[in-house]
Amino acid sequence: MSEWFNVGKIVNTHGIRGEVRVITRSDFSDERYQEGSKLYLFHPGKNEPIPLVVRSHRKHKQFDLVAFEGYPAINDVQPLRDGILKVSKQQLEDLPEGEYYYYEIIGCEVKTTDGKILGRVTDILSPGANDVWAVYSDEMKKEFLIPYIEPVVKEVDVVEKQILIEPMEGLLE
Repeated sequence: MSEWFNVGKIVNTHGIRGEVRVITRSDFSDERYQEGSKLYLFHPGKNEPIPLVVRSHRKHKQFDLVAFEGYPAINDVQPLRDGILKVSKQQLEDLPEGEYYYYEIIGCEVKTTDGKILGRVTDILSPGANDVWAVYSDEMKKEFLIPYIEPVVKEVDVVEKQILIEPMEGLLE
């Protein structure tokens, strides 16, 4: 049984030439939607994933517009709506040191350098120059936004699911 990772959700069709609107949940959308890339569509009510090959990709507003080989018109892609696009773990490539897949970071416990447990990473936001990790503290019933930058993040251990941070002034207030 293969392990699968979400790339995005098809939320609608776009135009008449077989493009679909995708809300992307991938850390590497440009690579995932590269012409010739293979994605798998998981659809509610269908047992087996449908393999799809990317024909074209472009960005439009907050969506990724993707077209697939063998699906040239709106009527062909209509049944793909509400499906989740995924890749298998085997399709993931090794990353350079200091770079991580979202699935490796989400769920990690975050501690400060003075030993205080902050909480667990629940989400990753990509607002601009660097990612921001949303860390929820059960104890404080509060969410902290931690920028993934060198002065703050001191150590990441994805095997032990541990992250060590040195909070900047005002970060945890």
